[in-house]
Amino acid sequence: MKKTNNKIAVGLDIGTTKIVVMVGQKNEHGKLEIIGVGRSKSLGVHRGVVNNITQTINSIKEAVAQAESDSGYKITDVTVGIAGQHIRSLQHSDYITRNNFEEVIDEEDIKKLINQVHKLVMLPGEEIIHVLPQEFKVDSDGDIHEPMGMYGSRLEANFHVVVGQITSIKNIARCVKSAGLNLAGITLEPIASSSASLSKEEKEAGVALVDIGGGTTDIAVFKDNIIRHTSVIPFGGNVISDDIKIGCSIIEKQAEQLKVKFGSAWPGENKETEIVAIPGLRGREPKEISLKKLSQIIHARVNEILEQVYMELRHYGCEEEKKKLIAGIVLTGGGSKLKHIRQLTEYLTGLDTRIGYSNEHMASGQSDLINSPEYATAVGLVLKGIEKLEEQELYFAQKEDEEFTTESLPTENKAEQNSLTEQPLNEEKADDKKVDNKKSEKPEREQSSFKPKSSIFSKWTDKFIKMINETE
Repeated sequence: MKKTNNKIAVGLDIGTTKIVVMVGQKNEHGKLEIIGVGRSKSLGVHRGVVNNITQTINSIKEAVAQAESDSGYKITDVTVGIAGQHIRSLQHSDYITRNNFEEVIDEEDIKKLINQVHKLVMLPGEEIIHVLPQEFKVDSDGDIHEPMGMYGSRLEANFHVVVGQITSIKNIARCVKSAGLNLAGITLEPIASSSASLSKEEKEAGVALVDIGGGTTDIAVFKDNIIRHTSVIPFGGNVISDDIKIGCSIIEKQAEQLKVKFGSAWPGENKETEIVAIPGLRGREPKEISLKKLSQIIHARVNEILEQVYMELRHYGCEEEKKKLIAGIVLTGGGSKLKHIRQLTEYLTGLDTRIGYSNEHMASGQSDLINSPEYATAVGLVLKGIEKLEEQELYFAQKEDEEFTTESLPTENKAEQNSLTEQPLNEEKADDKKVDNKKSEKPEREQSSFKPKSSIFSKWTDKFIKMINETE
């Protein structure tokens, strides 16, 4: 990319219907500015899973070329979203017994506990990709959100564990690398969408993000600023279009256009006399479609999707007083643009519902297209990419402070250091000292590799990038 003082990140959303590449940076007020967008039709993805490597690579290259032309930057590193019907989640609790309870709990204790959860035995072909601590318990004290600095002999925690098919993740990584890009990070798509669409107050009060995409519907539940539940429903907007195609005996392109222009999730608003004409094929007579029938077809499928969403929320326990979703539901994704879907969601679930736009962290003056719900995942991926760049910057700043502190040693230590760098008279001794110096410098070089105190999301991202590189 071109040299700039701002941190620039690129998000790559590999969806079932579209592939979006978005380039963004933060302005002086800390708000996100999108400086380039590329979009192409997704031809090799089905329900969030890559089923044609070649077509997916070509679609990614096309979207990247558009984004580079729009932004004027050469794209090399991307943060990729992962979703699909292979993703599932579970709840797990685990504990460790500390050897020295007279010392306070530190980051190493928490890492040890998380690594212990990673050793859980999964189904064949599955891999734990995300371990999220929720509440901690130290000895007999529970409901602790930050145990570091406390005394205790037993550290326990409840975890939200996300599991996925390792082959699906490796296929996405292969497509990205074959398109000439570096995999800078991987983020669960519902988590990325929540970063773009939800406010901190909503996450505190309790909210369910429902991202209705082309192939899947992703759910992420937050309470007390902690992610509590995630799930993927293998139905999305494409299923609605397929129902219209079959029910009205038209081709797929016409079904999609009907859904977008005239579709409604509430059949009560249309009258029997409202009719739209569809051009006939190869000189045939135009086909007349009743909008009442169209809305009935859409209503039946949307109703089914929303019922499964509500089943997931009940599985989480949204009817319990402590798990109540005060902020209700936020709908996002391309499917949330369907007319009257908000009212139907409120009617079926009894929860307050709003449409989630991507303007929560966006700078003013952005186009309405970027703020659209269908771009929420791409915006969230850019935010995650910038977040990782900021972690790197913080880490290197800390390293510079450590080096400055080392240079500010007492006079005796400085004299001892300087004596090692003086040129001795005996050349053989000089060579020996050079060898010794090199040996002493080697561990320092190894420790200087990038290991920031990153968030839990970055830890599992780094784990997978390392694992993917080792297998190739």
